Amino acid sequence: MEVKDSNGNILNDGDSVTVIKDLKVKGSSDVIKRGTMVKNIRLTDDPAEIDCRVNKTAMVLRTEFVKKA
Repeated sequence: MEVKDSNGNILNDGDSVTVIKDLKVKGSSDVIKRGTMVKNIRLTDDPAEIDCRVNKTAMVLRTEFVKKA
């Protein structure tokens, strides 16, 4: 299974990605700002999602909102 970012680049475990759009966090008043660097991502069973830690908070991001750094 290939996991691709918004530009079509293939993502692997441990890659770093950049958020391309301001994202509201469900269940919180936090916002992940555009340009935020997310390091050491982990792939999931779903090719459209990645596990990561943003500002010391574990969350799942959609690959359509990130690009490989």
